[in-house]
Amino acid sequence: MSRPARDAEALAHVAVLVVNYGSHEVVEANLVRSLGEDFPGQVIVVDNFSSAAEREEIEEVCAGYGWTLVPLPTNEGFGGGNNRGAELAIARGATELLLLNPDAWLTRATIHRMQKQVRADPLLQLAPTVLRPDGRLYSAEVDLHLERGEMRATSRRPADADPGLIHTWVSGACCMLSADLWQRLGGFDEEYFLYWEDVDLSRRVVLAGGTVRVDPELTAVHDEGTTHRVASEERAKSPIYYYYNTRNRLLYAAKFLPRPTGRRWVRATPRVSYRILLQGGRRQFARPRRSLWPAITGSLAGIRIWRAHSTRANH
Repeated sequence: MSRPARDAEALAHVAVLVVNYGSHEVVEANLVRSLGEDFPGQVIVVDNFSSAAEREEIEEVCAGYGWTLVPLPTNEGFGGGNNRGAELAIARGATELLLLNPDAWLTRATIHRMQKQVRADPLLQLAPTVLRPDGRLYSAEVDLHLERGEMRATSRRPADADPGLIHTWVSGACCMLSADLWQRLGGFDEEYFLYWEDVDLSRRVVLAGGTVRVDPELTAVHDEGTTHRVASEERAKSPIYYYYNTRNRLLYAAKFLPRPTGRRWVRATPRVSYRILLQGGRRQFARPRRSLWPAITGSLAGIRIWRAHSTRANH
C-alpha cells in the first residue's frame, strides 16, 4: 500500500467536529480550506439553532459536501454541541476526535501528524500552535496560576514557579483527543455553556493521568473576529464573551479549588473582570450595555455559583 493510501486509511478513523451558530459561510470556507472535498474521515457539523434561515443554509452546505449535520433544536453551547457530535462520531467508529472552531483552519497533513501522536499516546490532549491570520500568536500552552487566578503563556513561566500551583491547558479552538480519553472524561462539562470549558477539560485530562501539550512544529490559524467580535468595532468582543468569561472563571474555581483559594479568586473578581473587558479596548465603554453590564452580571452570577458550591461542600 502506498503512503498516501496508508495516510488516507488512518484519517478515515478521524472525526472532525465543528459547532456552528449562525456562521454557515465561515464553516464552509474553513472546512474546505482545511480538508478539501474528499476527506476520508467523518466531518460532523453540529448546528446550535440560531434561526430557521441559518438552519436551511447549513443543511444545504452539509448536503453539498457530504458532511453529517446534527441539527439541534436549541443552542446547547460549545460544550454541548461538541458532546452531541462526539457521541455520534464515536458510535460510527471514530478513534480520534479533532475539535475545530468554525473560524479556524489547518491542513490535512497537520491533522495526520496530530493523529499519529495521539495514537502513540491515547491519554494525550494535543494542540498545534494557533496563529492569528496575520501570523501573530493566538494561543499555545497556557498556564493558569491557581493561587492568583491569572493566565500566562507557559513560555513566560517564572523559573521559581511551583508546578503544583499551575494548571496548563490548550485552546479548544483546535485540539485532538482519542475517543477513549474523551469517553473516560465524559466530554465537555456543559455547565460552562461557552468559554472555560476547554480549561476545565485540560484539567480533567491531567487528573485522569493524561498529558496536555502543544506541538510547536504544527500550526493552525484562528480568526476569532468572524464569530464573536462586534462587527462595527475593531477590538470589542460580544456581550456573551464578557458574560461567560467573567462567570466561568468562578465556576472553575468552585469545581476545582479549595475554599480559601476560591475566596481569593472571588475577591479578585473586580480586577480580573476589568482585565477581561480591556481585551476589547476602551472605546467600547461608550456602549456599557454591550460591555460593562454583561461583565458585571457575569461576575455576579459567578460569585453566586461559587457561593452555592462552597455551601454544598460544607454540608
